[in-house]
Amino acid sequence: MTEPLAAGGPNGPRKRVRLTSDAMQEVRVHSWSEFNDYMTGRDGWAFRGQADAGWPLMSSLSRRLLQNGVPPDQWRHREERAIRIFRRKAHVYLPDKAVLDNDLRCLAMMQHHGAPTRLLDFTKSPFVAAFFALEQATSDAAVYALNTPWIWAEGPDFNPGLTRDALDPRIPTNFDKYFAVNKLPVVWFGEPREMDSRLVAQSGLLVVPGVLEKSLDVLLDEYARGQLLVERILIGPEVRAEAMHELYRMNITHATLFPDLEGLARSILYELEENWPPNKPDR
Repeated sequence: MTEPLAAGGPNGPRKRVRLTSDAMQEVRVHSWSEFNDYMTGRDGWAFRGQADAGWPLMSSLSRRLLQNGVPPDQWRHREERAIRIFRRKAHVYLPDKAVLDNDLRCLAMMQHHGAPTRLLDFTKSPFVAAFFALEQATSDAAVYALNTPWIWAEGPDFNPGLTRDALDPRIPTNFDKYFAVNKLPVVWFGEPREMDSRLVAQSGLLVVPGVLEKSLDVLLDEYARGQLLVERILIGPEVRAEAMHELYRMNITHATLFPDLEGLARSILYELEENWPPNKPDR
């Protein structure tokens, strides 16, 4: 179904489109100013950018297992083995191996060093999400907006007592009990109690799904109760140049979001797009 929004873009009125998931709807913005306007009033929400709007809202681990054709009944065991291998070997590179004992910190460390995990990276900033959506986009990109204020206090329909606090994977044994079993359609979001520099720089937020085979929006159907919980904001390639320039002016770049030498080097990709007059010094 569709319903018009109050505001319109240069290509006509924006439309909210309810998708197959009861919890999610989609809207297209036609300019950077429209994106800014749309984000007004979504304080406290969490955001995620994806360069291809066609990608499902799934973790890197889920996408990897799907690509490799691994039967779903093996996913739980593949994940357990990956975590076990990481814990057995990562201590060689760590000054304090105790961080590996904390499930969420261990998963966050794996994720931010390139290992596929069940975590989905979100951010509290719609502009950081827009950067990740647009930086390498060549077609429609998407920024997902997650209604975290609603989810905070609500549990799933099959067991309303499983609120965010009850599921908290930072509590010992909770990850194994509610998530590693890969059976409960639950969702948790938050940060490790001790965050790394990248999470801090990106205003990062981690979302932990209880079932790997289902996309996040489908899992959230268990929470919806008629409430909209996910919005997919489509941003076309015609918006990219203006948006990336404005994000550059806001100092949202790889160099600031990844505060290390790797981030600085990756930031040069966009520096090649900025056109500084020849008679002006480099900045």
